[in-house]
Amino acid sequence: MRWWNETVAIFDDVIPFGLAAFLFLLLAAIVGVLWYTFPAWLPTRWRVGRSRRAGEPVRDVEQADDRPAAEDDGGAEELPALAPEVYLSQADRYAAEGRWAEAVRERLRAMVRELVDRGVVEHVPGWTVTELAGAAGGARPELGPALQGATGIFSGIWYAQRPATAGDDERMRGHLATVHELVRGGR
Repeated sequence: MRWWNETVAIFDDVIPFGLAAFLFLLLAAIVGVLWYTFPAWLPTRWRVGRSRRAGEPVRDVEQADDRPAAEDDGGAEELPALAPEVYLSQADRYAAEGRWAEAVRERLRAMVRELVDRGVVEHVPGWTVTELAGAAGGARPELGPALQGATGIFSGIWYAQRPATAGDDERMRGHLATVHELVRGGR
C-alpha cells in the first residue's frame, strides 16, 4: 500500500488534485457521449453490425425492404411474381431521384427475375449473388462476364459499403442490356 501512496503523492506534485479530478470527469463525460452515440461516429467501413458475413445468403435481391407488403408473394422462400419491367421501372425512379444504390439493386433484381423466368437458373432460396452468377455462367457461359460485372458492382455498393454513383448505375444498365440480349436472343 505504500507504493500506492507514493505514486499518488508524486502524481499530486505534478498535477494538483482539483485539475486531476476535472480531467477525470471530462474523460468520463467524453466516454459516456461516445458510448451513447456508438455506431454513428464510427467510419462506415469499421461498422460490424451492418456487413454481411461470408456465406450468408443475400435476401434483398429477392425481397424488397421498401416495397409495400402487397407486392410480396410470400416470405424469403418464394420469388416475388413481379415482371422484370416492374423492377426496371422502380430502378429508373430511383435513378431519377439520385438513389444510385437502390437503382443498382433493382436492376440486379430484374436480371435475377429474367434469368429465372427464362429458365437459365432455378430459383434457390438463400443463394448469394455470386452463387447465382456462377450458376448462370455455368449454364450459359456467354452470360458470365456480364453477370460477374453486375454482381461486382452490387457487392461493392451493398456489402463493401462503397458509395454508389451514376456511373455504377450506367454500368449496371450495360450489364443488364447484355444479359437481356443474350437471354432473349439465345432462346
